[in-house]
Amino acid sequence: MIEPMKKVSVVLLNKEKEEALKALRKIGLVHLEKIDGASEKLTAFKEYSNNAMLTESILGEIKLPKQKKGYAPKLTNDDVIALCSEVVQKSERKKQLMEEISADTTELDRFAQWGSVSNEDLEFLKEKGIALKLYEINADKYNLVDKDIQTILVNNDKKTVRFLIVNGDEGRPEKLLPEAFEVPFPRISTSLLEKEIRKDEKELDEIQAFYEEKAKFIPAVTAFKKALESDIEFENINAGMACENDGRENDLAWISGYLPSADIEVFKRYCADNKWAVAFADPEDEDTEVPTKLKNNKFVSLIYPLTDFLGTVPGYHEFDISGWFLLFFTIFFAMIFGDGGYGALVAVFVLLMMIKTKLSGKKVPAAFGLILLVSLATVVWGAVTCTWFGIPVEMLPEQLVKLSIPWISSAYEDTLWNVPWISDNTIGLTKSQNLQIFCFSLALVQLSVAHIKAAIRNISDKKGLKAIGDLGSLLQLIGMFWVVLAMVVNGQVFPMLGYIGSVPVGYIEVSLIAIGFVMSFIFANYEGNVIASILESCKNIISVLLGVVNVFSDIVSYIRLWAVGLAGAAISNTVNTLAGPILGHAILFIAAIVLLVFGHGLNMILNVLSVIVHGVRLNTLEFCTHIGMSWSGVKYQPFADDK
Repeated sequence: MIEPMKKVSVVLLNKEKEEALKALRKIGLVHLEKIDGASEKLTAFKEYSNNAMLTESILGEIKLPKQKKGYAPKLTNDDVIALCSEVVQKSERKKQLMEEISADTTELDRFAQWGSVSNEDLEFLKEKGIALKLYEINADKYNLVDKDIQTILVNNDKKTVRFLIVNGDEGRPEKLLPEAFEVPFPRISTSLLEKEIRKDEKELDEIQAFYEEKAKFIPAVTAFKKALESDIEFENINAGMACENDGRENDLAWISGYLPSADIEVFKRYCADNKWAVAFADPEDEDTEVPTKLKNNKFVSLIYPLTDFLGTVPGYHEFDISGWFLLFFTIFFAMIFGDGGYGALVAVFVLLMMIKTKLSGKKVPAAFGLILLVSLATVVWGAVTCTWFGIPVEMLPEQLVKLSIPWISSAYEDTLWNVPWISDNTIGLTKSQNLQIFCFSLALVQLSVAHIKAAIRNISDKKGLKAIGDLGSLLQLIGMFWVVLAMVVNGQVFPMLGYIGSVPVGYIEVSLIAIGFVMSFIFANYEGNVIASILESCKNIISVLLGVVNVFSDIVSYIRLWAVGLAGAAISNTVNTLAGPILGHAILFIAAIVLLVFGHGLNMILNVLSVIVHGVRLNTLEFCTHIGMSWSGVKYQPFADDK
């Protein structure tokens, strides 16, 4: 559930605000509203933080020899500030040197075919009345240069001739062929360019040596940067607190935030002890910064590592779907991962890690619990579908085959399962079709939950009639489920416009879509006025019509669970097929084992990626679209010493 929040405002004397903030941080209950402070101290802190971040990045690229356990050189904060400043300066100097080397190298490359060029010598000759200019021309054009132009051949190759024009200082000679290209003199003599490059490279080596020498202080820089985050947060609030008049000592200052309703009495007593004035109010629907604090039992809380990783937080006025997320994600993971053998390997590995962590006296990470749950679910799914490391059914123990459920088991791949309402034995459902029906049934259940939850909330709010629109969407969903079965699975078994026995099931389902559409059209936008709701639907008629198509596509989207699981099983079978023939050869036995480990390991990694892409998507997109969630929440993070 999402814990109820209260908006809280604390008023105190401006001269006491710094001590008050320290006390407020100590109790660690109030999630403060966003504040943008400005002060010289805050600016300095941010500069220190940026320098520390850059230093950590630069020195982190240095490979250090292994240090003894617990060894970490100590530095004072002033030493770290000085070190980071020096690293940043050297980083900027390194960038400048590299740009200079690049420019000088380019300049040298421009004169690589000319040999050594001395600007001093050229200037000396010019003072003596001999002005030289450098030119290049195509080799087949050089002989066409006018004889009146005094030239000196420098060198040539198959394509280009390099030559000098004597006494050409007064501009380009009129009779010179247009194909001749003048080569500007280098910035400085080429010999000096080479010296500059060597000098800059030496300085670069010195900077690199400095980095290598200081890399041992990375832990100290990291610790300083982490501590600085708290200082920046504190000073930002201290500098940004609102106050009356000019913020003199006896003026009032105040700060606002949010507090869990359950902690109100504790906070009241704390304010009384500190002689603060405090006011409480309920958050309004328009308040967009109300933080979300989730409170669930230990089992449901297993989903938190995943949602934290994804950065998904429900809005304060939205739903807490943690339990449903965990339930369906577990099922989706099992179906996509698909293989009971894979699940068993992961479960054993995680159990060993949990035992090792427990024996070392550390707290077992919550993520281990989630991984154990989904891996055990994968074992169950592998058991009921008879899927173990992609091994052919005929090679599996009979006990494993008996554990499977026949209509979805790979042990009955070629069996045609008849349905009660079809008398023709040649018409039935295959194992693949049964799995598709299971996927679509999951879609029906999950998306129905979404609409039912939305309807219940709207009934309890002042928008009771809007729940009729949610029920209309539910009817569309139920009707479209049959349409999907008819169009995707088997039109003979699930006739879209037909009867099952004497019951016109197909017609009923299509009627549900029509009735649901009308209900949704009238009440989906209800805000207290039915006419306004209808007009709103008319304004968005294209989106409303496409919404019916979206229901179809959302249900069909769940077929990815079967398709991705099928792809994983195919890869497992391929790996076994490749390794099988060489397992019996003593010489190639090790190669076969390596192939099996690599192939199945790669398949497991691909399955994990598929879970992230597909299993998460069905919960955060399809399900949340139907329930009306946008994950617009802000996580409850109280102003505290340790978060």
